[in-house]
Amino acid sequence: MSPAPAPAALPSTDAVEAVPGPAGAPVLLCCEHASARVPAPWSVHPEDAPWMATHWAIDLGARALTLDLAARLGAPALLARFSRLLCDANRPPAAPDLARAEVEGHRLHLNRGIDAAERARRVARFHTPYHAALDAQLAPDPPQLLFSVHTFTPRYLDEVRTVQLGVLFDLHDALGARFAALLAPAGLETACNAPWSGKAGLAYSPDRHGRAAGVPYLELEVRNDLLATPDQVARIGTVVADALRALLPEVAALR
Repeated sequence: MSPAPAPAALPSTDAVEAVPGPAGAPVLLCCEHASARVPAPWSVHPEDAPWMATHWAIDLGARALTLDLAARLGAPALLARFSRLLCDANRPPAAPDLARAEVEGHRLHLNRGIDAAERARRVARFHTPYHAALDAQLAPDPPQLLFSVHTFTPRYLDEVRTVQLGVLFDLHDALGARFAALLAPAGLETACNAPWSGKAGLAYSPDRHGRAAGVPYLELEVRNDLLATPDQVARIGTVVADALRALLPEVAALR
């Protein structure tokens, strides 16, 4: 009998939390907004502190769901270890909102007076290592599917969101629609490219790496009130993992 494949080497770093998985795992999970961490030399001003526990700073519940899925699927995962308010890993380095200046009318002390040199420092410490880790994990033996996990708030400014699960995609319309159909029997309101669209560049990270590696990719958006407790995380994790297992034979047919 051949020995079991050795676990893939996924070192955790200052920018990346790595969850190892077996070599040849069919899914690679990633989570760009997993943390509200603001490490030294940066710090959180007292006036900014209330925002660090909100969806502006972190995708609430996304890390817990990513870890749950990694365990259920036996999949490796890479999760960003820095707040999206410090440096947004799901935006291009030159994006105006790479380090958002304000939230809901509050000007963030964290991001006041940022110049090109400061943007470059943040990109070099956080953005570049996170994306380099994804590049390294995708080569030389890429998975069948790159799957990015995100969450969204039930209310965004004046908009109330009724959708509960969103499947974001750009290139893979049929695959995204099929995955949404596999999620729908769970009784959760599920929609494609909602509450925003992958076709509008809002799935930057999976799009960047999936295209470069020639790997099909999707981004899942879960309304964060569905992930408020461990039992809720387990419920959504079961639904999503079952749908991914059913989807994988169809993903393999694309390769």
